[in-house]
Amino acid sequence: MRWLWPTRRALLGGGLATAGLAAFGLHRVNARPPVPGGPVRLTVEARRVDSFRPGDPGRQRFGALVFRGGLQLKADYEGFGGFSGLAFADDGRLVAVSDAAEWFVARPARQGDRLVGLAEAMMAPMLAGNGVPLAATAAYDTESLTIAGGTAYVGVERVHQILRFDWARSGVAARAERLAVPDEARRLPRNRGFEAIGVAPRGSPVAGAIVAIAERSDEEETVGFIIGGRRPGRFAFSRRDGFDVTDLAFLPGGDLIVLERRYVPPFSIGMRIRHIEGRALVPGAVLDGMALIEADNGYEIDNMEGLAVRRAAGETILTVISDNNFSMMQRTLLLEFALAP
Repeated sequence: MRWLWPTRRALLGGGLATAGLAAFGLHRVNARPPVPGGPVRLTVEARRVDSFRPGDPGRQRFGALVFRGGLQLKADYEGFGGFSGLAFADDGRLVAVSDAAEWFVARPARQGDRLVGLAEAMMAPMLAGNGVPLAATAAYDTESLTIAGGTAYVGVERVHQILRFDWARSGVAARAERLAVPDEARRLPRNRGFEAIGVAPRGSPVAGAIVAIAERSDEEETVGFIIGGRRPGRFAFSRRDGFDVTDLAFLPGGDLIVLERRYVPPFSIGMRIRHIEGRALVPGAVLDGMALIEADNGYEIDNMEGLAVRRAAGETILTVISDNNFSMMQRTLLLEFALAP
C-alpha cells in the first residue's frame, strides 16, 4: 500500500518536512515512475547498517531475534524503490517487486553472516500475459511476492489478483498468468488487498496451497484465503494495536511468520513480526501469535513491507525490506535477523 508519509525518523525535528513538501509538492512524493522499455542494469549504493538501535550500538538481540546487519540502498534509477514483496530464488539471488510493477533482482554480497552489498543488480518491467508491461494495465499495483518450486506468485492490490510467473524458466522475462481467487477477495477494499502471500510447505495442514492475507479488511481482524490445495477456504488474522499486515513467509516446518506495519500520521512508524503455529492455519481459524520483535522510530526501520525466510549455516534468517513510496524523504532498507536459538 502507498500512503503519503512525508518524512523519515521524525524529519529531523520537522523543519525538513515543511521545506521538502513546499519545494516538491505532495503530488511528487508518491509519483509513479515511468515504465522502462526493458531490463535495466543498476549499480546499487549500499551503506551498511551495523546497529539496529542507534542509541544502543552494542545490542544485537531484540525480542526473539538477533540482528545480523543490513543495508540502506540507493541507485541512480528513477524506478528504484517502492519494494513491497521479497523472496530468494533457488540460485540465492534476492528478488523483490516494486508497487510500480517492476522486478528487482540482485545477488547479495556477504562477509561472514553480514550483508555488505548487492551485486549483479537489475530492474525490469513485469509483463502481462500478452507481453505488455503490467504497469500499463489495471494490474499495476504489485504488492506481494513468493517464489516456490521455481514459480513466482505476485499479489496485486486494487484489482485483487494473484499472478503466476514461470521464474525458473524465464526469470524477469516471464509473462503473467492470472489465477482464480475466491469471489469474496474481489470485494476487498480497493487499496487493502493481497498484501501478503506465500505457498504452504510440507508439514502445513494446507501444504501446497497459496496463502494470502489482506492488509486490512476490518478493525479487529483481517481476512486471509487458502487458495488451492486440499483444504481451500477462508480464515482471519487478528489485528492488534493498530498494525496492518504487510507480508508473510513460511518456516520450513510450516509455521507462519507475519510482518506488520503501523503508521500514525504524521511521523510515527512501527514494525512488528509475529509467529503463528502452522497447525493453526486451517479454514475458519482466527490466527493470533507471539510477537518476535516490535520496533518504532527509535530503531533503524522505515515502511517495512517485504519479508523472506531462508536457512543459512544452520540458522533461520528473516530478511525484511522497506517500501520508500518513491519518496526522497524515506529510505530503502534491507535488514536481516536470525531466530534466536
